[in-house]
Amino acid sequence: MSAVDASTAPEDVPLSLRGPASTHVLVGFGFWLFLLSDIVIFAALFATYAVLSGQTAGGPTAAELFDRSHVFVETLCLLISSFTCGMGALAVQRSNLRATYFWFGLTFVLGVIFLSLEISEFAALVAAGAGPTRSAFLSAFFTLVGTHGLHVAGGLCWLLIMLAQIATLGWRPMVRQRLFCFGLFWHALDIVWVGVFTIVYLGAAP
Repeated sequence: MSAVDASTAPEDVPLSLRGPASTHVLVGFGFWLFLLSDIVIFAALFATYAVLSGQTAGGPTAAELFDRSHVFVETLCLLISSFTCGMGALAVQRSNLRATYFWFGLTFVLGVIFLSLEISEFAALVAAGAGPTRSAFLSAFFTLVGTHGLHVAGGLCWLLIMLAQIATLGWRPMVRQRLFCFGLFWHALDIVWVGVFTIVYLGAAP
């Protein structure tokens, strides 16, 4: 005989005797764990940068290298992309295909602009002899900002795949859930970048 009678209401069944959670719950929980592990990685990179930011080995300092107006444009693009991503999520909830493509398309374009500006910044630093091997400070800088850039590039590839899935699979529950997870990921990248902008660029001593 089963430990739990079939006629027992679900809320009366002890948690230890209930069946496994639904796929929706498990996927959501797993993705939150992924985001938390990513935050831990960035926290370690921030701590490393904080320790090494003054170790210039006689080379250029942050204040001498960083163009804050350039970085401000980068930041503006990423913050606006967070808004367009949120609008895209609302369009998904309404099953509005045209609005979904419009808002997520804008998100993609803004992400590409952000990434292009970041790559141009890296190229200018390397051309000026301030590459990642120049000092511990620059190694920490390129690692922190470059890791964030790789996440943005991965997010853009993910977004393209999701737009293709909408076109081929329609509004299936798994597609909606994946778009929801993408939104969480993209907003998390915005939060991390605010930390980068504040600590690395605004925190550069004059």
